Parts: sequence; C-alpha cells; structure tokens
Amino acid sequence: MEELHILELLVVIAIILTIAKLSGLLAVRLGQPAVLGELAAGVILGPSVIDIFGPNLFGVSSFDYLDSDVIRGTTLTLAELGVIFLMFLAGLETDLAEVNKVRKVAFLAGAMGVIFPIAMGTLVTLPFDFSTKEAIFVGIILSATSVSISARTLMELGVLQKRQGISILAAAVIDDVLVLLILSFFTAFAVDSADGGGGAGEVFLIVGRVALFFVVALIVGLFVLPPLARWSADAQMSEGVVVVAIIVALVSAWFAEYIGDVAMITGAFLAGLFMRRTEAHSIIDEKMHTIAYGFFVPIFFVGVGLSADASNFAGSDVILLIVITVIAVVSKILGSGLGARIAGENTRSSIQIGTGMVSRGEVGLIVATVGLSKGLVDTNLFSVMVLMILATTLITPILLKIVFSGEEEVEELEEEHA
Repeated sequence: MEELHILELLVVIAIILTIAKLSGLLAVRLGQPAVLGELAAGVILGPSVIDIFGPNLFGVSSFDYLDSDVIRGTTLTLAELGVIFLMFLAGLETDLAEVNKVRKVAFLAGAMGVIFPIAMGTLVTLPFDFSTKEAIFVGIILSATSVSISARTLMELGVLQKRQGISILAAAVIDDVLVLLILSFFTAFAVDSADGGGGAGEVFLIVGRVALFFVVALIVGLFVLPPLARWSADAQMSEGVVVVAIIVALVSAWFAEYIGDVAMITGAFLAGLFMRRTEAHSIIDEKMHTIAYGFFVPIFFVGVGLSADASNFAGSDVILLIVITVIAVVSKILGSGLGARIAGENTRSSIQIGTGMVSRGEVGLIVATVGLSKGLVDTNLFSVMVLMILATTLITPILLKIVFSGEEEVEELEEEHA
C-alpha cells in the first residue's frame, strides 16, 4: 500500500509542478507576476474547484486506493520546506547597506505600515463575530508586505534604483522584520494560552526562550557561519557550500521554533541574513534559488491555494472578503505613506511609497499559513485571506503605474544622506 501511495504522490507532484509553471507563465504573459498564476492554480486544483486530493480525481477505478490524507500531508510537508527556503532566500537577498541609506524613511514607513493594518484589520474583523485573537491575527496578516511584485513593476517603470524605489524596498525589510517578530510573539503567547498557560511564569519563560534564540542566532551568525562557509567552499566535497547552507537553514528553522518558541520562518530568515555576510553568499544565492524555485517554492504557492476552500463560502464571507481587501489597500497607503511623510518625503512621494507596500504576496501567505497550522484561523477565514492576498497582488502593479504616471523624473537617492 505504501508503494501505491508513493506512485500516486509522484503523479500529484508532477501535476502540481506542471500546472504551477504553466499558470505562472500565463500570468507573466498577461503582465502579472508568476506567483499570481501559481496561487490561482492552487485554488483551482484545491477543494474550491477540482480537489486534486479527492478519490475521484482521475475518474477510474484503478486509482480508488488513493489515501488523500497521506498525499495531502506529504505535499504540504514539501510546501513547508518551500517556505523555509523562500524565507532563507529573502534573508540572503536583503542588503542592509542599502537599507541604511534611507533608514529614517524605511523605519517610519515600515513601522507605520505595520501598525495601521493591525489596528484597522482588527477593528473591521470584530463585527463579523470573530474572537479578539482571530481579529488580531487578521490584522497581523494584513501588516505583511511583499515587494517582489512592486520591485518588478518599479523596474519596468525605471524607478527601482531611485529614491522612492530604494525606500520601498528598505521599508519592506523593516516591515518584514517587525511582522516576523510580532508573529513569533503572538503565536507563542496565543498557542500557550490556548493550551492552558499564560501565567506570569509562562510569560517569562517564553520571553526567555525568545531572547535565548536571538542571542544564540547572533553569536552563531557573526562568529560561526563565516568560517564555516569558507571551510565548506574549500572542502573537497560536491556542492559543499550549498549543502552547508541548506543545513544551516533547516537547523535554524528548527532551533527557532523548538527552542526559541518563535516561527520557523524567523529562523530561516535570520540564517539567510547572516549567510549574506559570508564570502560565498553569491554562490549560495544562485544554487539555492535553483533548488527552491525549481521545486519547493512552486509547491508552497500551489499548496496555499490547495488549502483554501471557498466552496462553502456564505454571504458574510464574501462581504468580509470585500471589506478586508479594501482595508488591506487603504491601511498600507495610509500607514506607510504617513510614515514616509513624517520622515520628510513630499505628498506625492509618500503616496508612491505607501502604494508600493500594498502587495502581501508570499509574506502574507507565509503568515496566514502559520496561523492555519497553529489553529489561529479556521479554513474559511484562511480562504478569505488567500483571496485577499490574490487581490492585492493583482492590483498593486495597476496602482503603481497610476501613481508613477506622468512623472518624467524621480528624485535620485542622495548618497550624501547615507
């Protein structure tokens, strides 16, 4: 029977990868980011439409032995690896030197872009009869930002390396760090409270474990990883530096959640951030990008869509989706835009920076997936969040083209302010 499950898994994974890449290609041809196509593919393959894990998928009796729980569980495990590698790459590609050049704008736009969505998201979710904990977590999902879509659009507009473009990228880094920290603390306390904890002793224990994780991560990242990367690059073993990078990402993710009581993705992100400081970071980036985006990451994006189930949506779910999507757009433009304005940017530039922060993309998906796995959101609410993320991913390029239209020259990044 196990062999039959393996055979079925091979077919399912082949279908997922094929449709993911074809859907991504179609999305690109239509002027949209590939991730939008991969997410849409997951929604189509999932219980909302086809249900790839259903026993009647192939419509022939020879596949009646399909154990959907086994196949689904294995596929989602591969998706978990995908999110770990995705966050590791996000850390690996984060250039803190560029962030430092626009640090004031980045910090205020990033911080306000977290505060506003959490507050507004919580307030609009509570009237739909969700618990305070669920409403706050919806706000945390809304606080996430992914600028991969914005970066591509800004590149096409020729403003990615201008002041506004760098400010958006830097603010997104600040945003991501804050969201990961908030996510880690919230899930630690919320899950612990659900398990019957929450006393003063438990609070101090959680804070202590979190502090221990960051201290150990800092020490290892600064003093252990650089010589380890040099040794692996010089060692006589096949793809040694890549293997070490994978081990570092996996161990860091494990250490973050098991020892530090923070989300695995936080550990993976920090691992990538520290590995960037090593001499081998460009090699690691190239090799890991192939491994991640060639197999694991498409499965993650499709896996998110597979987890969404809109087949049982009630009228209130549709209304919630519309409200949440509107708030998702408005809260980022207001929050990040106001932060940029306070930092000294003019009104037009502030609106451009706020608009560049609208897309939730893969970061929003990661946060939502953590909430689903921890039981902080149910399937219906998770599905609403996935569709909201799809909507913001689709609308961001359109909004950016509008706010940057008619602008012949964007203010250059002033190096002397670095």
